[in-house]
Amino acid sequence: MAETHTPYYSLKKMFSFFNSVTALSGMILIGLSIYVNFRGAVLTKVLGLSSAYLFHIGYLCLVMGSVTVLLGFARRQGAAKESRGTLLSCFLVMVIILIVEITAATVVFAFFQIVREVALEHNFVTLRKNYRGYEEPDDYSMRWNLVMEELKCCGVKNYTDFSGSSFERATGHTYPRSCCKSLGTMDCDGRNVSADVIHQEGCFPKLLKITKTQSTNLSEGCLGAAVMQLPGTLATLLLVIKLG
Repeated sequence: MAETHTPYYSLKKMFSFFNSVTALSGMILIGLSIYVNFRGAVLTKVLGLSSAYLFHIGYLCLVMGSVTVLLGFARRQGAAKESRGTLLSCFLVMVIILIVEITAATVVFAFFQIVREVALEHNFVTLRKNYRGYEEPDDYSMRWNLVMEELKCCGVKNYTDFSGSSFERATGHTYPRSCCKSLGTMDCDGRNVSADVIHQEGCFPKLLKITKTQSTNLSEGCLGAAVMQLPGTLATLLLVIKLG
C-alpha cells in the first residue's frame, strides 16, 4: 500500500488526469473545426480569399485535434509501459502543437483586420462583374443567392449594387429574385425596389459579423486548447525526467 503514496505514483496519477484533459482539448478542436467549416463560414465563401483563412485554420484545428487525441492514447501506453522514448516523442509533438495553436490564433486576429479593411470594395467589384442571376449554375452566383436568401439582404453594400452590373446588362433587371422578401409574389419582378418587396440593405455587414464570430471562436478555441494542453505537456516532461 505504501507504493500509492510515493512521489512517482502521485506523478503518474497527475499525468493521467492531465492526459485526459489534453485529449478533451483535442475533441474540442475537432468540434470547433466542424462548426466553423460546415456552418456560418459556408456563407462567407462569397468573400473569396478574404475569408479563406477561416477554412484553412478550421482544417488545421481538425488535424491538431485528431493528433492530440491520438497522442493521448500514445502517452497513456507510454506511461503504462514506462517507455521514456514514447513519452519524449509525445512531448516534442505536443510542444509543436502548442506553438501552432498560438500562431493560428494570432493569424486569425490578423486576417480579420484585412477582411474588414479591404474586402468590401473587392467584393463589390467582383459581384458587379461575376454575378449572373438567380438560377444560374455557376458556383459564384449560387453562393451569392444562398447568402442573400439566408441573410435577407441584397448585394454587397445595398440593392443598388446591381445597377450597371453584368447581371443587369444580361437580364435587364435591377436586382435578382434572391433579393426579394417573397420569391413567389408578382411584385418580385426585378424592377420594383420597394422596401415591401426586396431586402434593401447590403450583405457585407452581416457577412462581416459572421466572419468576426467565426474568427473569435477559432482564436479563442486555439488559445483555450493550448491552455488545457500545457499542464499535460509539462506532466509528460516530468514523467520523462523521472524515468530517465
